[in-house]
Formats: sequence, structure tokens, C-alpha cells
Amino acid sequence: MKFFVDTAEIKDIKDLAATGMLDGVTTNPTLIAKSGRDFVEVIKEICSIVDGPVSAEVTALDTEGMIAEGEKLAKIAENIAIKVPLTWDGLKACKHFTSKGTMVNVTLCFSAAQALLAAKAGATFISPFVGRLDDIGQNGMDLIADICQIYSMYPNIETEVLVASIRNPNHIIDAAKMGAHVATIPPSVLRQLIHHPLTDKGLAAFVEDIKKSGQKVA
Repeated sequence: MKFFVDTAEIKDIKDLAATGMLDGVTTNPTLIAKSGRDFVEVIKEICSIVDGPVSAEVTALDTEGMIAEGEKLAKIAENIAIKVPLTWDGLKACKHFTSKGTMVNVTLCFSAAQALLAAKAGATFISPFVGRLDDIGQNGMDLIADICQIYSMYPNIETEVLVASIRNPNHIIDAAKMGAHVATIPPSVLRQLIHHPLTDKGLAAFVEDIKKSGQKVA
């Protein structure tokens, strides 16, 4: 499974990229607005840090507007993935860009039917929002299972399942077990993956034992 980080905070991106585990970044207008910086400048800086796909979202609602915005975003760097909403206009824009070899992330997916449409339109990534489904009493991971099953039935579908709106480590593990290709994760949740009380307990015991022995490695 590939790990993308869902943020526009440069400090977090640099820190996580230094681990070698970061495969890409997803952003949206809300995340960039929180950074308080210029949209294009933020995207350009992120692309200079991360070699993998960087999703940059259009704000227009019509196909022509999405294409116009997407063309500008695509010029920022070669690893830009144009992010479009799962609407008819968004799917038309998706087809336009993927036909030109530009990566497209189709976002705001909440049903398997929508995911199938995105794949037919040639989407590079489909972004189902599991956390938001959980919020309204549905099981977001059921959607991931459905999409993975459907996509696996058709070898000609190359669209990757990019699990979004992740709220906790269990979402990531469950998605990985289902065969999802990518998880886009908030920095705080990504850092939670490393924690386990037995790791902490074992490390504390090792440190205490070496102190008692009076030995040093160097």
C-alpha cells in the first residue's frame, strides 16, 4: 500500500518525507487555506519535496472551468494530479486530462456506482471518503471493500483506490487488508501507526538494563 499524506503543511511533509515512507501528497482548498499561504506557491513547494503524485484540486464547478484551472495546475510540476469532484462535469474534465496523460484524482466518492463511473472515465485515483460515511452512521470500510471487489473483476481497470477521510489507524489496516492501493492520511494519524505499548515497554527495559550493566556502545 502506498502512503500519501493529507496536508498542506510543509513542515509535516518534510518530516514525513525524510522517513522514506511518503509516496505522495493530497491537498484541497480547505487545507491550503489553513496554511495561510498562496495556493500555487504551496503546491509548487510540495512538488519540490515529494517525487510522487501531488493532488491539486480545482475549484470550478463546470467542465470548462475545471479544464482551465487544471491546465494551469498541471504546469506547476510533472507530478501534479488534477483533483476533480465526482460530478458529470468532473468526469468530463477527468477524461480530458487522462487522455493527455495527466494524472487525475476523482474526489468526494461515496458509492461504488460513482467509483465505477470514475474508472470508466479513466481516473488515475478514486478517493472514497470513509470517515464522512462513518459520521452519518454508515460503514465507510464497506465502500472500500465493494470498490476493491468490483475493480478486481476487471483487469482493464487501472484506477487506484485511494482511501480518504481516514480518522484512525484501523481505517488504514482494514483498507490494506482489502487491497486498497493508497491511503491518504493526516500526519497525526500516520504518526500513530508506530506506537505500541509493548514497544515502549521493551525499549524502556533495554535502556534500563544497559544502564545497570555500565556498558556503552561508543
